[in-house]
Amino acid sequence: MTITFTLDFTSQQRIDGDVLERAFVIDGIPGVLWTPAWASADAPVPLVLLGHPGGLDGMLPRLRGRAQSAAAQGFAAVTIELPGSGARPPLDGVEAARADMRRALTAGERVPSDVVDRLVLPLVEAAVPEWQRVLDAVLALPEVGGPVAYSGGIISIGVRLATAEPRVVAAGLFAGSFVPGSILEEARRVTIPVHVLLQWDDEGNDRQTALDLFDAFGSAEKTLQANLGGHRGVPPWAGEDAARFFARHLR
Repeated sequence: MTITFTLDFTSQQRIDGDVLERAFVIDGIPGVLWTPAWASADAPVPLVLLGHPGGLDGMLPRLRGRAQSAAAQGFAAVTIELPGSGARPPLDGVEAARADMRRALTAGERVPSDVVDRLVLPLVEAAVPEWQRVLDAVLALPEVGGPVAYSGGIISIGVRLATAEPRVVAAGLFAGSFVPGSILEEARRVTIPVHVLLQWDDEGNDRQTALDLFDAFGSAEKTLQANLGGHRGVPPWAGEDAARFFARHLR
């Protein structure tokens, strides 16, 4: 039996008068949906899935800015709180893996591959089905019609969605997290257009793994944009280039 989930909207507000922001809960998962105020059944809009590294509270201002940029292009945007983040129950073993990762980084050592697997793979396995349920529910709204793109991190979630979800037609990925070896193998099956942003001096990112991941993508159209600076030093023109990428594939 197929279970259909719907968005239970808990609040809404207008942002700058032309973007409708609605908080929701779906199957116990909190999220936020942004749509251009003019979107309707007669003028449905494409959708961008906004990926991010964890809880909504701390990330909401930045996510709202990304959603406003998407709305300015005529796109809806949606995000959810990731499993194990915010007020959601912890994922088994992930906290222990995170502690092992921090010990390795503090010691100036390479994070072992088994630690990366224990840290990232449970999150991917839990998050991707949730994203798919959210996608079902959002595309059931009359004002959202697709196509769909994924934007941001965690990059391993984006890779899995690109292989598992045929409704996602393009992915703009942020290379700012550790990547398990099995995800590198999955990347070879990615065929949709991909735009990867890499901060060259990102202190929490394995640069070589990010380059290996980009090389592994099987997409006929793939772009790597590398900029100097750390994780939070993304230059404004990088966002402009990503916006052009999404405009090319969602319109």
